Amino acid sequence: MSVALRRCLAILAVCALAGCAWPGARREEFRAAIRRAQARVFPALVFIRPIKQTLGTGERARTWGFASGVIVSPDGLVVTNSHVARNATQIVCVLSDGQRLRASIVGLDEVVDIALLRLDLPSGHPPLPTVEFADSDEIEEGEFVMALGSPLGLTRSISFGIVSSARRYLPAGQYHLWIQTDAAINPGNSGGPLVDDRGRVIGINTMRAAEGENIGFAIPANAVRDVVEQLRTRGRVVRAYTGLRFQAIRDFLSDTVLDYETGVLVASVDDGSPAAVAGVRAGDLVLELNGEELRGLYLEDLPAINARFARLPVGERATLTLLRGGNTVEASLTPLEKPPSAEEGYELAMWNCTAQAIDPFRTPGLAYFRRRGAYILGVKRPGNADASGLRPGDIFLSINGEEVASLDALRETYRALSRLDRGKRTALVAVLRSGYVHHVVLDFNRDFSE
Repeated sequence: MSVALRRCLAILAVCALAGCAWPGARREEFRAAIRRAQARVFPALVFIRPIKQTLGTGERARTWGFASGVIVSPDGLVVTNSHVARNATQIVCVLSDGQRLRASIVGLDEVVDIALLRLDLPSGHPPLPTVEFADSDEIEEGEFVMALGSPLGLTRSISFGIVSSARRYLPAGQYHLWIQTDAAINPGNSGGPLVDDRGRVIGINTMRAAEGENIGFAIPANAVRDVVEQLRTRGRVVRAYTGLRFQAIRDFLSDTVLDYETGVLVASVDDGSPAAVAGVRAGDLVLELNGEELRGLYLEDLPAINARFARLPVGERATLTLLRGGNTVEASLTPLEKPPSAEEGYELAMWNCTAQAIDPFRTPGLAYFRRRGAYILGVKRPGNADASGLRPGDIFLSINGEEVASLDALRETYRALSRLDRGKRTALVAVLRSGYVHHVVLDFNRDFSE
C-alpha cells in the first residue's frame, strides 16, 4: 500500500470521528486495514501479568501489574519493555488462545527499555505464531498506525491514529529516536506493538506524555531488533563506555547555538573515565571518530552519535579529532565495557527504609556528588528513619564514624547494629543531601511492625 493511500486512510479515520460520510469503498478499505492487523498480530499478542518486588516505599513489597508483549520466535520468545519485567519474581503470560503460561527473563536492557522473555512451553507444544518487524527507518509522518495491547488490563485491545513524528528526540532515548503517535497508549499498553496498515510491527509502545493528550511514544523496530538479538545470543547488551556526554551544536532548548557546521560538542567528561584519561575536556568539539566525520548539529543527531561510540570495540584504542581553542588536537582513548546497572537494593527493616548502590548510569545526579557508595531509596512513613529526619535520596557518608563506601559496607554495618539490645539502638549517621552534609541521630528502638 502506498504512502499516499496510508495518509488517505488516516484522513478518513479523522473524518469518521468527526461524523463525515465516507464512500463505501474507502470505508471498507479502512476496515480491511484494521482486520489485516488483527489477523496478523492478535495471534502473537501476549497479555503479561508480572508480580514484582519493590523497595521504593521504604520496605519490601509485592505489586501486581499488567502489560503487553509480542511473540517473536515460534519457540516462545516474547518481547516487552524492561520496566515491565524488571524486579519481577513471577511472570504469567496469557496467549491469544487463552493458554496461561509462566515466563522467565532471558535478558533486560534498561537503557533502551526492552526485555526478552521465554515462555515455559510444555514439551511437544506446536510452534507459536510470530509478528513481522518492519524497517522503521522508512516510517514517515502521517502514516496510519494501530496500537495493540492490554490498556488497563483489557486484553486484546486496538486503537488507531497516525505517526505524529517519525524521529522524535527525547532524553530517555540515549541511543535511538522515538516514534510519536496519537494512537491511544495507556498503562497496560507497555510492551505491545505499534503496527502499520500491513500488520507489521514498526515499534514497541513504551510511554505516553503525562501532561498531554494523544501523545504516545514507541521504540522503533530497528532499535528493538538490535537489542533483542544481543539479548537472545548473550543475555545482555554490550556497550562501550567512554565517559563522554554530548550536546548539540544548535541546541535551541538551552539557547546554545555555536557557529560550526560539523562535529559534536562535549558537554561533560566523567571523572576517571577513558575520555578523561585521554585528556578530552568539556567544551571540546569532536570532529571525527576513527577518521569518520561526526555531525551533531541538532538534538535529533545525538542518539546516532551515542550509538556510534557505544559500538566501539571494548579494549581497543579509538582516535578522536578535536577542535579546541581554534586548534586541531588528536586524542586516543580505550573504551571500557559499560557495567550492568546496580543491584536492586536492600531493605533496612529495623530502620524502616531501603537503600540502593549509587550507579553513575542509573543515578547520575547522585553520582555527581559521590561516584560510589549507597543512598536511601525509600522511607517508610511512619518509621524510624522518617522520625529521625532521613529522606529518600540522602547519600550515606558514615555511620558512627565508619565510612559507607558501598552497599555491601552499609549492609554489614546495619547487621552489626541490629544486634544491639532494644533501648541502645541508636547511630550517628552522616548523609549528603543536595550537596550539603547533615548529621542525623538515627533512633531505631521502636518497632513499627507492632
